[in-house]
Amino acid sequence: MEGAIPGRIIIPASHPSWFSPETGIYSSRHPPRSLPQDPFQDLVSFLFSRPHRGETALVDSLSGISISYPDLLSMVESLASGLHDIGVSPGQVVLVLLPNSVLLPVILLGVLTVGAVITTMNPLSSPNEIKKQTDNLHLALVFSSSEKVGNLGDLGVPVVAVPNNLDYDSTEYPVFHKISSGNRHLAWRPVIRQSDTAAILFSSGTSGSSKGVVLTHRNLIAMVELFVQFEASQYKKKSWEDVYLAAIPMFHVYGLSLFSIGLLSLGSTVVVMRRFDAREATRVINKYRVTHFPVVPPIMVALIRAKDCHGYDLSSLKQASSGAAPLRKQLIQEFLLRFPHVDFIQGYGMTESTAVGTRGFNTETCKNYTSVGLLAPNMEAKVIDWEMGISLPPGKSGELWLRGPAVMKGYLNDVKESESVIDKDGWFKTGDIGYFDQDGYLFILDRLKDTIKYKGFQIAPADLEALLISHAEILDAAVTSAFDEEAGEIPVAFVVRKLGSNLCSNAIMEFVAKQVAPYKKVRRVVFVQSIPRSPAGKILRRVLRSSFGASKM
Repeated sequence: MEGAIPGRIIIPASHPSWFSPETGIYSSRHPPRSLPQDPFQDLVSFLFSRPHRGETALVDSLSGISISYPDLLSMVESLASGLHDIGVSPGQVVLVLLPNSVLLPVILLGVLTVGAVITTMNPLSSPNEIKKQTDNLHLALVFSSSEKVGNLGDLGVPVVAVPNNLDYDSTEYPVFHKISSGNRHLAWRPVIRQSDTAAILFSSGTSGSSKGVVLTHRNLIAMVELFVQFEASQYKKKSWEDVYLAAIPMFHVYGLSLFSIGLLSLGSTVVVMRRFDAREATRVINKYRVTHFPVVPPIMVALIRAKDCHGYDLSSLKQASSGAAPLRKQLIQEFLLRFPHVDFIQGYGMTESTAVGTRGFNTETCKNYTSVGLLAPNMEAKVIDWEMGISLPPGKSGELWLRGPAVMKGYLNDVKESESVIDKDGWFKTGDIGYFDQDGYLFILDRLKDTIKYKGFQIAPADLEALLISHAEILDAAVTSAFDEEAGEIPVAFVVRKLGSNLCSNAIMEFVAKQVAPYKKVRRVVFVQSIPRSPAGKILRRVLRSSFGASKM
């Protein structure tokens, strides 16, 4: 469909008001929401200007130590002042390489307050992965857990060790203590425009290797208003009485958008788990009377299988929302049977859309659990036939395109790739295949793009392929996905060995595992005579997937 121009389609006169047959545009069924028009509105000022009556902002699930909303603002301003004192300035990039922590939002918001740019990575990433991903970022500073500091010397910038919790010995973390103890009353507030870059988050894009997604303050403000604030408005209750459990990674766009930024505009309480454990999660839900639990499929599986919830009372739980990866119908049914009192919804968004896209919406008369929901306010969509390039009506599946204020500025230092996925009219081509039903609910069916979703984490096949081909005994390689009950998808490597090589599967998997984060490990190896490619040289991954069952491992 590359280069095709979506054409006009003809459908019967009786069409829903939220779909235009003339333009092929789907509009949100929800009323539009007002976004700030001041071009100098920054995210942090916007966030803390939202009225609410929240008291406790963040709680460490293990220790119970908490941060109140007044203290959160003070801590952000103090850290911003400390960053300014050590020379961090607008436009510079700060890497946050941390597991879930109540300090993570403080650091993110402090960095943004001084006009600097945040970038995050999985803290389990290998030193080589970190170096490769940050080479073109011109880093100024890194915040990392203490056990990682010794591995980051090659980055050539100061690395600040961050304590696991608020109750820490300042003599063990002197640099962090100094930065976080800046004089908040002397905090320097630079001029920040909505159009300024706020974050560079990495995504596998619609194909190929990992790409830096450039998000602006405007994108993040739109996320707060269209994703978090809007969802809270659907329920007739006080959002500052809600308690959310943060078990999904806060460095990922899903967790970052919710727990490190968005929910703090509502006055809700965020209980932070350093790492997910099913038994511990049930204890935390019971102890803190958690009302909302955002999950990814593997967490759902673990929660369902948690034997009798270990005797804990989970009656406080009102909503569970799933995102980041597709869900099987059987899993949804099992969850509903296990937790009939919980309102279950799904959502759809991408790093490139600042996690904004669609959100589940159940009413007394309509409960649509298998859909990823209705379009968020202010968002538009098209469904495009990827062969003919024409717009499709409800009920017809094609590639999903999105347009709205949350869509990224573009990919970092890659104008060509940016222009290939965002057209001149602002339409972002998601690479996902789906359709809208007659009520405006979106269903995602498949992907045109190559990205592998392992337990909600994105894996770029091209990154693993480059690593495999660097092996002295591998002539050619391709990586694709295979279905897995627990993980959703796993990476499978198809390998062509050099003549005379006796390289075995285990050796290949160990070779990769030593150089990548644990979630990126190749889980299976298939030896083949050749890798199927198109005339243009592109790997035909669908051919590999279809032959997977018949291949010998």
